[in-house]
Amino acid sequence: MTTLYTTSATALAGRNGQVTTDDKKLDVGLSYPKEMGGTGEHTNPEQLFAAGYAACFSNAILHVAREMKVAIKAAPTTATVGIGPNDNKGFALTVALAVELDLPQDDAVKLVQTAHQVCPYSNAVRGNINVKLTVNNVAI
Repeated sequence: MTTLYTTSATALAGRNGQVTTDDKKLDVGLSYPKEMGGTGEHTNPEQLFAAGYAACFSNAILHVAREMKVAIKAAPTTATVGIGPNDNKGFALTVALAVELDLPQDDAVKLVQTAHQVCPYSNAVRGNINVKLTVNNVAI
């Protein structure tokens, strides 16, 4: 693989601290969500992962649409990320991606299924996280 871009981020104190990217464009406080016994005062890794996955998947849809000559200008995508204990005394994530496309349902489903094969986040989690996909409120 030819790497097109590289970045890094440093977390100082896990979920109750600060995380900063190498270029300082992202510099945010972190805290446990209230649901996990924290203050919920700051963002958390699951929110950051959801934001990144939503943006990346939306862009993958737009990329696939251009390749398939489908004229769309937006691909609203909501990523819902959950965390909970797994069977190995660790933790695991859940992901659901909800996409809304102003297209006939069959065309929208084809775009989303193809984007799921293209998106680097989807490729990174494949085999580790079962990603649930919905298109226009219909599970696929």
